[in-house]
Amino acid sequence: MWIELSNTWIVLLNVIAIPIAHLSLALAFTILPIGLFSSSHDKPISDFEIFLHHHLFCTRQWKQLLPDGAPWLGGFPKGKLTDTSPAYLERFISETRRGEFSHWLQIIVITGFIAWNPWPANLAIVGYAILSNLPCILNLRYTRVRLVRVVSKKTSCNE
Repeated sequence: MWIELSNTWIVLLNVIAIPIAHLSLALAFTILPIGLFSSSHDKPISDFEIFLHHHLFCTRQWKQLLPDGAPWLGGFPKGKLTDTSPAYLERFISETRRGEFSHWLQIIVITGFIAWNPWPANLAIVGYAILSNLPCILNLRYTRVRLVRVVSKKTSCNE
């Protein structure tokens, strides 16, 4: 604990600041230009990553249990595909990247709350930061992996 606070202030800060961190970062990423998340920077999808999603994380079995928070903030809905045009799929891919970056930053920012949390509460904060964001990151990454494969198949068929 780097900042000495009373237990009351620690609880208040955690109860108020953690939801604010989640929501403010999500909103900030929602209003950033989509061009910052363009799909031109994607690395090829590895078979190992697909193996991880299918056999280790079993992402397909639980992904529908996660809420899609973007529409709550006026963002792009990613709950289901509504179009199969290349432009829509590219936008969807960029939106998964936007969401993934947002969740990674939420982990980093919320982990910073260890500054005022004593041992072992600081471990709970780090655990919460990871457990509340990692499923979303895995889901967004899994969705992007699948969409990139669809787009690459569509473009190879059109050539």
